[in-house]
Amino acid sequence: MEKQIIVAGDELARQQEYAARVRSLARRPQTFHIVTMGCQMNERDSETIAGMLSEMGLRPEKTREKADLILYNTCCVRENAENRALGNVIWLKELKRERPDILICVGGCMAQEEGMADRLKKQYPFIDLVFGTHNLHRLPEYLWRVLEERNPVVEVLRSDGVIAEGLPQQRASAFSAFVNIMYGCNNFCSYCIVPYVRGRERSREPQAVLDECKRLVDQGVQEITLLGQNVNSYRGGGGEFAELLRRVDELGVPRIRFMTSHPKDLSEELIAAYGELRHLMPNLHLPVQAGNDDILRAMNRRYTRERYLDLINRLRSVKPDIGLSTDIIVGFPGETLAQFEDTLSLVETVRFDSAFTFIYSKRAGTKAAQMPDDTPAQTKSERIQRLIALQADISREILSAQVGKRETVLVESVSARDEGWVGGKTPRGHMVNFPGGAELIGRLIRVEITSAGRNTLRGKRIMEE
Repeated sequence: MEKQIIVAGDELARQQEYAARVRSLARRPQTFHIVTMGCQMNERDSETIAGMLSEMGLRPEKTREKADLILYNTCCVRENAENRALGNVIWLKELKRERPDILICVGGCMAQEEGMADRLKKQYPFIDLVFGTHNLHRLPEYLWRVLEERNPVVEVLRSDGVIAEGLPQQRASAFSAFVNIMYGCNNFCSYCIVPYVRGRERSREPQAVLDECKRLVDQGVQEITLLGQNVNSYRGGGGEFAELLRRVDELGVPRIRFMTSHPKDLSEELIAAYGELRHLMPNLHLPVQAGNDDILRAMNRRYTRERYLDLINRLRSVKPDIGLSTDIIVGFPGETLAQFEDTLSLVETVRFDSAFTFIYSKRAGTKAAQMPDDTPAQTKSERIQRLIALQADISREILSAQVGKRETVLVESVSARDEGWVGGKTPRGHMVNFPGGAELIGRLIRVEITSAGRNTLRGKRIMEE
């Protein structure tokens, strides 16, 4: 049963009062720059942070070095993400010396990690504000205290997490939007720190999600991506998430996507939705992590290789052209060569469009961190190179099979290499580059695929059909 803790309206009103106080200060930061690390959930949180800072009278600054307030929204899912965040923060020490009035803030998952707030306070005394994932809504109060008291503020709450509705936001895109439907995770995969820093699962009310989606549709948003650590367990799992998708589909948004899905909770209703919902894109990110049952058991994934392959078969029976992506960990503690080769054979069987592959990274505080791990780093490196090479071949073959097809592309950006080209994704999630200008950004354009590269497609615009 989910434990819902909704931030009360009077608390949100109190934060608005603090925002007004900050805005009225003669000596306050005028500009801000947010550095976002990690997943789409963090990207969405950064949009909320930007909205709150804007409500406090600050305006965004594209250049980090020129901003009056720099905020790092951090990730700690892997050790290198944490090291990268800490490395960036250390770099700011010199900037703080040159510009003493600059404010340096650190939030997000790394800040929420057990013991990290105290470590930041002791080792990085030049940081002005540290806050966690559970008290993001209190940013106006914390910034007010920093400005008034002229002392660092470190506030990280130990709780199962909260839901704060109605916070201001500053969307990063006018045509594509992330919408949180739930927060937290109950799965406790043995390698993962997320449940400890994001709290227990808690779902937003369906009407709150639908109201937000309706506003986005009215604003002309072309694509909505529903977010959660495990969207398949929305409101306890079962068919609840599929029902929410159906109701979002009825709003008429051209494209609906979602992430991330846990295989153990992938329901029959959700599989059926791929054959029933007009606006649900034929694309699914379904992390498998490993292809061997013993490793999956050690990971506490709670499904078997056979179960995963059965899900793939049922998805493809409903939507034969569905594009599948996944996450895979190589070198989990105790993984043998034979067990790794089980993962390779699963990849060959499923034929993912793409895969995010990682060498296992120990996270303190997780069960896997206590497991014996005697596989040499060189062996792990060799294994992941084999996996990357295999997936690259499969991806190349899948992309080549798209040549000659006609697809609708949602244009996202102008090419960094050639201003005469633009790029965007097909319904299946493949990136296509084709001749065009910035005026096409945010539009759905019909394109014929003319060639395939290693990771992307090329095409030409179809003017009439």
